[in-house]
Amino acid sequence: MKYLTDVVTLEFFQDKCTGCSKCADVCPHGVFLMQGKEAVVADRDSCMECGACANNCEFGAIKVNSGVGCAAAIINGMITGGPPSCDCAGQSESSCCG
Repeated sequence: MKYLTDVVTLEFFQDKCTGCSKCADVCPHGVFLMQGKEAVVADRDSCMECGACANNCEFGAIKVNSGVGCAAAIINGMITGGPPSCDCAGQSESSCCG
């Protein structure tokens, strides 16, 4: 699933990557793939900014602002059992949209 093109906050620092493959293992959308013993970003625009890759990278090779945009809305909807919502109406102090 693609969200919007060229807006994801994902940053990958190849020089810090050790090829452990954790990012590829935990990414729910296949953003990372292993090519030999190196991780590569296969499809940056498929990133939903969940933060699983960055949270599991022990070497600081990945940075992403998790909990922003569409991913937060979808996850909040799943948790509450309601429609996707990240409270963009500003009714909460923790708005993810802006």
